[in-house]
Amino acid sequence: MKTYLDCIPCFVRQTLESVRAVTTDQRVHEEVLRRVLTDAAEMGFATSPPAMAQRIHRSIRELTGNADPYADRKRQMNDLAVKLRERLRQRVSESADPLEAALRLAIAGNMMDLGAKSNLDDVHVTSTILACFDEPFDADVPALRRDIAQARSILYLADNAGEIVLDRLLVEQLPRDRTVVAVRGGPVINDATRADAVAAGLTALVEVIDNGSDAPGTILADCSEDFRRRFEQADLIISKGQGNYETLSESPNPITFLLRVKCPVIARDLGRPTGSMVMHRSQRDISVGGECERDAADEARAR
Repeated sequence: MKTYLDCIPCFVRQTLESVRAVTTDQRVHEEVLRRVLTDAAEMGFATSPPAMAQRIHRSIRELTGNADPYADRKRQMNDLAVKLRERLRQRVSESADPLEAALRLAIAGNMMDLGAKSNLDDVHVTSTILACFDEPFDADVPALRRDIAQARSILYLADNAGEIVLDRLLVEQLPRDRTVVAVRGGPVINDATRADAVAAGLTALVEVIDNGSDAPGTILADCSEDFRRRFEQADLIISKGQGNYETLSESPNPITFLLRVKCPVIARDLGRPTGSMVMHRSQRDISVGGECERDAADEARAR
């Protein structure tokens, strides 16, 4: 997905909110903002918004000398989600369709995004997550269930800290021996890294890898060779959040996007209202022609 003109004010807002949360030094605020405005003026609009966000947050880390400005907030979000998890796991187990219930919770957790809204509080997060069972959810859950059953390998792309704790409830509905969870390769905003996967208990459940990148999305050209290989070989990719959607929406790979729509640009792109919970499946059906494609992939791997 390309960057739109409407994304520019969001870059400026995110820059100021982020740098002010890290330091009170107004000279640093100005220096970061000037650098970001210069970058925005020079960037190509064919690139995705997370490419610009990656540059913003690299500048903030460099100019403040803070390698992980959101570390404390990430721990707080993980702690909050862990406190809620057993209550929510019970809701999943008691549901008529545990997969749908877990999908709702995983998407609801996507609101724990400090890039979209920096002033989230525990009360708002908790009430929003608990309300997800009563929200409209126009999703083809049976189709995803078939995709999961047919896939020999599933790659789950995590998004944010806190949210990743709720992702575990969905990962518990997947075949654990065929599922790999991927996190970011370095700190950026409150995106989940390996430390957050450990806090969520995912490393004890399935294999967890990182993508080798510090972008708040999945820019494949910026990811490690190992991650790109796993991405290409996966029969099914489950992708969390707006950043992953923005960077992968044009991918030919079989992807199911799970996200909360947080801005008008994404709303227009998906044809869904801002605030809605979305499960968006890519057009490719892994059951159609999949055997030939998988056989070719197996031959390539064997070579």
